[in-house]
Amino acid sequence: MTKTRMEAFSDGVIAILITIMVLEFKVPHGSDWAALYPLLPKALAYVMSFIFLGIYWTNHHHLIHVTREVTGAILWANLHLLFWLSLVPFATAWMGESHWEAIPTAVYGIVLLCDAIAYTILVRTIFAHEGAQSPLRAAIGNDTKGNISLLCYAIAIPLVFVHPLIAEAIYAAIAISWLIPDRRIERKIART
Repeated sequence: MTKTRMEAFSDGVIAILITIMVLEFKVPHGSDWAALYPLLPKALAYVMSFIFLGIYWTNHHHLIHVTREVTGAILWANLHLLFWLSLVPFATAWMGESHWEAIPTAVYGIVLLCDAIAYTILVRTIFAHEGAQSPLRAAIGNDTKGNISLLCYAIAIPLVFVHPLIAEAIYAAIAISWLIPDRRIERKIART
């Protein structure tokens, strides 16, 4: 099975998710700069989620680029990832509307953790299909960076209840660590 349909479908879903998030913004009831101030928590949540979705989109692109073919198991693993990514707009809106209160911020973290787990499942499903000679396996190895991200999400979620800002800082640090597309895959492609 070719991979182009899966890649195009995934691109479309992620584009729709970003669009849904921006549609959550309502026009302020004023015409001065102060009218924008109440939107600040939502805007910050939007920016963070836009970055996360952008990270998934770019890394998904690299991931599928080095994948030789797509199987039914890979399609289902990809749909599993898209399911969790589809919850990002809801979690983002709730967190922004609540001004980053503990429970909505924890739910946001749970969604991010589930996104990361689903991405890991997709990677491992590709590994299983392609075997030891997988270009993806050669590129990312044991995926230390991904595993550290999973651990950080798991740590951040309960820390929300100590202080939401701690978890938010961890979420932001994870995003910053992934801003550049996964160079391990790019280096592997350049060598072949």
